[in-house]
Amino acid sequence: MQNPHLVSILSALTLIVACGGGGTNQSATSDGMTSATNEVSAENSGINDSSQTSVDTSANSPNAGTQDVECSYTYDVFNDSASVDMQSWARWSCDGTERTLTANGIPDHSVGTFPNSGNPNTISTQSVSAAFTLNPETTSTSTTMGGPRGVTGYILNGVKIDAGTAGTCSDDGTSCAMAPPMQGSWSIEALGQNSFNFGDDENHAHVQPTGAYHYHGIPEGFVTKLNKGVAMTHIGWAADGFPIYARYGYSDAMDASSEVITIKSSYQLKTTSDLNRADDSLYPMGTFTQDYEYIEGSGHLDACNGRMGTTPEFPQGIYHYFATDTFPFLQRCVNGAL
Repeated sequence: MQNPHLVSILSALTLIVACGGGGTNQSATSDGMTSATNEVSAENSGINDSSQTSVDTSANSPNAGTQDVECSYTYDVFNDSASVDMQSWARWSCDGTERTLTANGIPDHSVGTFPNSGNPNTISTQSVSAAFTLNPETTSTSTTMGGPRGVTGYILNGVKIDAGTAGTCSDDGTSCAMAPPMQGSWSIEALGQNSFNFGDDENHAHVQPTGAYHYHGIPEGFVTKLNKGVAMTHIGWAADGFPIYARYGYSDAMDASSEVITIKSSYQLKTTSDLNRADDSLYPMGTFTQDYEYIEGSGHLDACNGRMGTTPEFPQGIYHYFATDTFPFLQRCVNGAL
């Protein structure tokens, strides 16, 4: 629902780019996928029309190479969602020092209706080709990713992560745009706000003008297909080569026998709005990226939504990221070398 006090919104829906989701969610139009061919290796058997299961050997030392994990994740299924109705495939492989991904960028789970009132774009195939180091290393500084700064990472199904948006507002909030050109320095959030409708679906995803379906938050349909329940669930790889997990982790980061809990980010809404921000009666706190601040120790994760710890795939420990239910939802930066 659009903010009734908005004076001038330059929504330019036909130009929605690089990011966006928030506002009204679209319901799924189909229960999902019809399996066409099953090309999963013995290591990653089990992909069909209802689940994807992958099992690999594990790394044996902290921040060791990732060459023994998900190097043969391959699938090819037909997505019969009304807004897709086409093949979805992704192929991961490891060779030498690199993990490579080739995919067509089509999701392998049910999606919402596209185009819709908040997003005028149609899902189409993409030429996805990416490489990740098999020997990731943390650095002393983080690198902001997303949009023109580069893809933050990919979910195992070959769909990219792009958590931020290109939407902006002026200081007084009278001029806002959900797409370039910029109207000001206040960055509109995709999720967690109701002032702007980016047409995202139940997977916290929507479509760019290029036809690229992409995630702003936890890829719920993909997580459901993995069918691991309340457990640490590996869902993808970040640009720096470190793994990404969804929602759940160990209460003691280095103890796999500790309780599995919902992992919380360490970002909180600011108690007061910044100077020069539009009045929060016009746009409630949480509308803009700048409304959040990182408070070390307030959650389980660092500023890039990651931490060092043990995982099912890396029992001796590795730095890894989390997709969380609250801001930043998916990491906006990486702590590893690029």
